[in-house]
Amino acid sequence: MLYLAIVAMCMIFGALTSAVMVRSGDPGWIPFKLPNMFFISTAVIIASSLTMLIAYYSAKKDNFSGIKIGMMLTLILGIIFIACQFMAYDALLLQGIYFGGSTSHPAGSFLYAISGAHLAHLAGGIIMLIYVCIKSFKQLYHSKNLLGLQLCSIYWHFLDLLWVYLFLFIYFTH
Repeated sequence: MLYLAIVAMCMIFGALTSAVMVRSGDPGWIPFKLPNMFFISTAVIIASSLTMLIAYYSAKKDNFSGIKIGMMLTLILGIIFIACQFMAYDALLLQGIYFGGSTSHPAGSFLYAISGAHLAHLAGGIIMLIYVCIKSFKQLYHSKNLLGLQLCSIYWHFLDLLWVYLFLFIYFTH
C-alpha cells in the first residue's frame, strides 16, 4: 500500500511540474527570487533523512538509545522543515508573491501549490514519525521487528527525495 501511495504522489507532483513546464512559456509568467529559507529547509530535510538512517541502523543493531535519538532528531528536523517553509512563505509575501487574487501570477501560485502539497504529505509523515517515536520509546523496534520503522523510513526518505526534486525544479524554472 505504501508503494501505491508513493506512485500516486509521484503522479500528482509529476502533473504539477508538467503544468509548470507548459505554463512557464506564457507571457504572464514572472520569474522571481526564491527566498533563502527554501535553501535552508532543503538542508534541514536532507539532515532529517540522515537521522532517520541513524534510527534504522540502530534498530538493526538493537541499539535502543540510537533509535530514540535518531527518531527524535528526525521528528524535530521535520518540524523545523515545516517552520522554514512557513518562513519562506512570509518572505514570498514580502516580495508581493501571492497564491491567488488579482495581484498574483502563475509562477507564485504554482510555487505555493507545489510546496503546499508537499507540506500536506509531510504532515502525514510527521504523524507517522510521532507514532514511531512513541513505539521506539517503548523499545518495540529491534533487529527482529523493523517493519513499522522501515515503512516510516521509506516514506520519510521519499518525502526527502521528492522535496529535493521539487526544490531543484522550482529553482531552475524560476
